[in-house]
Amino acid sequence: MQIHKEGRKIVIFTAIFMMACAGAAIVLFPPSSWQLYLILALLLSFFSGIVYFFRSPARRIKKDREVVYSPADGRVVVVEQTTEKEVFDQPMKQVSVFMSPLNVHLNRFPTDGKVSRYVYHPGKYLVAWHPKSSQLNERNTIVIETPQGIRYMLRQIAGVLARRIICYCREGMEVRQGEELGFIKFGSRVDLFLPADAQILVKPGDRVKGGLSVLARFNEAHQSAS
Repeated sequence: MQIHKEGRKIVIFTAIFMMACAGAAIVLFPPSSWQLYLILALLLSFFSGIVYFFRSPARRIKKDREVVYSPADGRVVVVEQTTEKEVFDQPMKQVSVFMSPLNVHLNRFPTDGKVSRYVYHPGKYLVAWHPKSSQLNERNTIVIETPQGIRYMLRQIAGVLARRIICYCREGMEVRQGEELGFIKFGSRVDLFLPADAQILVKPGDRVKGGLSVLARFNEAHQSAS
């Protein structure tokens, strides 16, 4: 299993700490005691959980300029028409994906394009499914313009457990569909705000995978006009 670069130091430090704890337990408890076996089992389970969280599975991503891939693994929690007020101030379609601590937490770019805007917002740490988390929590706002001239927004949002959002974006950066966008540690959510005429292909409750699951298609007339 490949470990993502954001987790390698944590995995190494955790392994050292776990070995120290295991060594202390072996010294303190008799070799055949149930307490020793319990402690070793708990240490192994905890370490396995850390490794599992920072996994980075290899994925073969099929490039398709007409579709919007999911930027994250998780569960679709919002599909609605809304008015995006931070950047566009116009009606757009919102699709939100919630990542539990069990999901892969690597985020990917949904399309090819260019980063036209990137803003970091400090904020609160409400639970990621809270209706106000998109406006009040710590978050990154990323606006991408596709080669067809379509502009949309992606928002990485911290949750009650996620205390560090990592983004590899910078304004003016050329990006490719499926490439790494960033990493959110320990559970959170990603919002997409797409043009109002985009065709949404998922519904609340659907399970999706970053770079593999298609969330939407851009309107063909919109693309042709662009």
